[in-house]
Parts: sequence; structure tokens; C-alpha cells
Amino acid sequence: LIQDYDYLDLKPITINIDLKNALSQQNIRINVPSTFTIAVSTEEAIMSNAAERLLGLTIPAISEMASDIILGQLRLTVAILNIEQINKDRDSFMDLIRTNVEQELRKVGLSLLNVNIVDITDESDYIESIGKKAAATAVEKARADVAEQEKFGAIGKAEADREKDIQVATNQETAAMGVKSAEQQRRVDVAEKEALAIGGENLAKADIARSDADLAEQEAEANRRAMVARASAEAEIQKAKFIEEEERLKAEEIVREQITKQQIEIAAEAEAERQRRIAQGEADAILARYKAEAEGVQAVLDAKAAGYERLIAAAGGRAGDASTLLMVEKIESMVAAQVEAIRNMKIDKVTVWDGGGNADGSATSNFVSSLVKSLPPIHDVAKMAGVDLPAYLGTVDTEDAE
Repeated sequence: LIQDYDYLDLKPITINIDLKNALSQQNIRINVPSTFTIAVSTEEAIMSNAAERLLGLTIPAISEMASDIILGQLRLTVAILNIEQINKDRDSFMDLIRTNVEQELRKVGLSLLNVNIVDITDESDYIESIGKKAAATAVEKARADVAEQEKFGAIGKAEADREKDIQVATNQETAAMGVKSAEQQRRVDVAEKEALAIGGENLAKADIARSDADLAEQEAEANRRAMVARASAEAEIQKAKFIEEEERLKAEEIVREQITKQQIEIAAEAEAERQRRIAQGEADAILARYKAEAEGVQAVLDAKAAGYERLIAAAGGRAGDASTLLMVEKIESMVAAQVEAIRNMKIDKVTVWDGGGNADGSATSNFVSSLVKSLPPIHDVAKMAGVDLPAYLGTVDTEDAE
């Protein structure tokens, strides 16, 4: 059962990769503009990768994915080579790029058809300096070759002239003079050849000196630019390290502050918990004391109630008689209270002016009677408490008292 299907376009895709500031093994940044031609692979195993990872993507999306892969591998390839390896052996450089890039493209179902490096430049003009150096060397070598050929031409011309002069002299002079002339000419020729040789050597030495001077100047310039590039790279590294250290110190400070904050919070929570427990303990102690006091009062009341209940039972169930019995127990203290009421009265002397008897009695008898009446009778005190004392406890006769 087929639920859906789709197609993958097998047409080649051309991608322009403008790689800039790629760091080489010598820490020199170079620019490598290039053009890559890719396509969906027709190999069965790689086509499976393409079906899994590219099916449903548009051509621009596939191009963008491939561009990211190519840029990464191109930077990696540049990073493991120095400038001389990249500049001199372009074929090896291209093969290494093709190997690294194609290996990664195959993982997503693509194959690399062609790689074209447009040009290779660097910010410090190191590659240009190498080219100038090679050009200068070639020019100087060509100049030396020209000088050498000119020297050979001059020598040939001199020999031809010499032969012509010898022939003329030979025809004009006699045999003896010819011998001397030949000897003289030989010496002259030798001197001329030596002079020409010395002159050629001097010219060659001068050319070599100029070439060496130019080469030394170019090397010094290249070294200066390389040192500037290294210094700039070192400055960037130190700057990055400084930023990293600053961020690390900030992170440590934040962690310390967080730990201090947590310690303060824990201590505050512990103190609050301690205060809560102390308060809870004090509250429990107060509650226990109140409960104990309440239980004590309850026990006293229960004991009194039980005693009153037994007293009423002893009185035959008559509550009034039971109350009377309770008051009988208190008579002694009541009498003591009456006595105490007048005991502390300070009466040093009582003077009674008695003018004789009358119908109501004498003044003296009236004074004593009034004094006795000032004491509250026990029966009256009991009645105030709601209790009637029995008659056998006696009564106060007012007339007898008088």
C-alpha cells in the first residue's frame, strides 16, 4: 500500500562559496572564493540517504544545507595547511577539499561533481609577496641568462674580429713579423678575454647582489606583516581570555551571593521555627497548668459535693437540717467574731450620770442593756444566712437582759 510519493531533482546545483577570513595553520587569515557543483547522488546507498534527508526540501533549502557543510569543511581544510602548501600545490589542495567535502555531502545524499577555486588571497598580502618573490627570482635569472648570452656573443664577435685582423696582418707582414704579431695578438686576446670575463663576473655579482637585496627586502616585509598578523591574533586571544575571566569572576560572585542569601534564609527559617517551638512549648505549659488547676478545683468541688451528699443522707434527706448542722460547726467562729468586734475597743473609763430610777429603769441599766443589744444575736445571723437554728441552742430574752 503506497500512501504518498515524491521526486528528487537530479539536476546539478551550482553553489558559490565566498569563504573569507579562514584561519590557516600559520594563523594567517585567507580568502578562498570558490564554486562547487553538486547533485543528488545516483549511488543506491547514498540515494537512500537523500530520500531520508532531502525528500520534500526545495532546491534553495538543499543549496543552503550544502553551503553550510561546504563552508565548514573548507575552513577545516584551510586550517590544517600552511600558506605555502595551499599556494604551491593547488592540485593537492583541491584533492583534499574534494575528499573532505564529498565525505560529508554523501551523508545527506549528495555527491560532489566539480570544485573550482577562483582565487586565493590574504589580508596581510603574504601570498602576493610570495608571488612577487618568485617573479623577482625569475626576472633576475632571466637577466643573468641574457648577460651570459651577451657575454658569449661578445666573445664570438671578438674572436671573429681577431681572426680577421690576424688574416690581414698575416697577408701584409712577413713570416717573422707574422709570428711576432701572432704572439702579440695572443697576448692581447688573452688580456681582452680576462677583461671580458672579469667584467661579466662583476656584472653577474652586481645582479646577484641586487637580487639578494630585493629578496631580503621582500622577506623583511613579509616577516613584518606576519608579525603584525600574529600580534593582532595574540591581542584578540588575550581579549577573549580577559572577557572569559571576567565572566567567570561574575559567575563566582553571583554564586557566592546566592549561597549567602540561602544561608540567611535558612538561618531565619531556623530561628523562626525555634521561636515557634518555644512559643508552642510555653503555650502547652500554660494550658497544662490551667488544666491542672481546673482539675484541682474540680476535684475540690467533687469532694465537697460528695461530702454534702453524705451529710444530707445523714440528715435523712432533709437539706435544711444538713444546712443547720453546717452552721452549728461555724457557731464557735461566729461567737469568736462577735467577741473580737468589741475586744479591741479602748474604754479607759465609763462615767454614768444616774439621776435615779424611772419607769424604764436606771441610766446604768439602760447602758448595759444597750451594750448587749449592740451584739448581733446568733439566731439573727443564722437567719441572714437562710438557716433556722434549733431552739435548744437558746434565745436571748430582752427583758431579762434589761
